[in-house]
Amino acid sequence: MGKIAFLFAGQGAQYPGMGKDLYEKIKEVKDLYDMADSIRPGTTGQCFEADEEVLKQTENTQPCLCLTDLACARALNSRGIFADEVAGFSLGEIAAVAYSKALSDEDAFKLVCKRADAMAECNKKYPGTMVAVLRADNEKLNELCDECRVYPVNYNCPGQVSVAGKIHRIEKFKERLDKEGIRCVQLAVSGSFHTPYMKDASDVLADTMKHMEFNKTKVPVYSNYTSKRYDVSDYEPSELISRQVSNSVKWEKILRRMYDNGCTTFVECGPGKTLSGFVKKTLRDKSDVEIYNVSDMESLDTVCDAILVNA
Repeated sequence: MGKIAFLFAGQGAQYPGMGKDLYEKIKEVKDLYDMADSIRPGTTGQCFEADEEVLKQTENTQPCLCLTDLACARALNSRGIFADEVAGFSLGEIAAVAYSKALSDEDAFKLVCKRADAMAECNKKYPGTMVAVLRADNEKLNELCDECRVYPVNYNCPGQVSVAGKIHRIEKFKERLDKEGIRCVQLAVSGSFHTPYMKDASDVLADTMKHMEFNKTKVPVYSNYTSKRYDVSDYEPSELISRQVSNSVKWEKILRRMYDNGCTTFVECGPGKTLSGFVKKTLRDKSDVEIYNVSDMESLDTVCDAILVNA
């Protein structure tokens, strides 16, 4: 078996009750949620009890989802499964950085709270949304984005690019896609993330991280901004994290780099199976790739049985 990669889910994957049974049965997970509540009281309650509308709000989504992502990884660790490399999709990069020990759990959670509030403020100033465009020619997609003044921001996998922008411009963009016979899916997010509209949030993060101590990563982490590992980057970790929110996510490139570096077992940590789908589409021609996801006790048991048997 090749290297194991943990992939941390991004915004849009959240759902009510996420992480609850892991919290109830695994001490390391409970300790993590208790830490979060000491910094942001009520976070655990939101994860377990809030409805979809509350969880959809950026200031709530990001702390709750980042916490759940990291909890799923800690649950795997409690069973003896550890990552050789990690990457997180957008928001998930903060969980990946915490897993790598580049930041303490406390600082990572404080940072994601700052990120959430700053991005929510940007969205109040520039209300926006996002759609995933499916099976479009990239050249044609770029033309339509320019025409409608929206941004291609997340390069998810072959045949799927997320586009962000102001709400009325995205509505016009969807109409143009329909006329061209191009399908899109509305994303469960409340902002035009990874666009220039998030520049103020980028500045807030940069300032926040001036007061945080970064350590050398104990597990290689891939940057959304460059698609390269932190330890071979020309940028400081704080720059990679702050620039990420106002620039595109190069996820397809990250997955290909991870595979080229020996990762063949990919475990999505956190709610949903979105990233698992991206791996399947990106590395579909690789016969040695195995894909799993962990979001609750049932999926944890399934993954542990599969990986530990083959170890």
